Amino acid sequence: MRRGRGGPARQIGRSLALVLPVVMVLSGTLAVTRVNWSGDPSDSVLTASDVSTAHRTAHEAAKAPQDVLRDQLLTELQEKDPGVALTHLQAAVNGKPSLAKHCASIARALGRAAVRAYGPSRAQSYSRPVCDTAFASGVLMAHS
Repeated sequence: MRRGRGGPARQIGRSLALVLPVVMVLSGTLAVTRVNWSGDPSDSVLTASDVSTAHRTAHEAAKAPQDVLRDQLLTELQEKDPGVALTHLQAAVNGKPSLAKHCASIARALGRAAVRAYGPSRAQSYSRPVCDTAFASGVLMAHS
């Protein structure tokens, strides 16, 4: 009785034998093109800021989504204004309803941060009905 040319394992092995060397050559070529051959650190592909960004991104991946959102919005409040942060909070909650249960605590944190950055009167002027009155209560708590 004559055996066939091979089963599925043999076919997979032959396919890998043909494809694997091509993949290895291409990945090796790409790796070589990314190496800084000049020796000049300014030409380096990976800079120190890239390393810190990668570390920060890995750290944020370990955080809960609401914590990442809160941190982003607090940064945005400092760089722009509380109105922009509140708009983005509302958009985030609308886009991901699972964040709704954290909306009030995030808005209160934004209110407290707004008082620290802008003072109570100006912070209150940014108040809007995002997460009910949580932002306003954060302003009030920080002012009291």
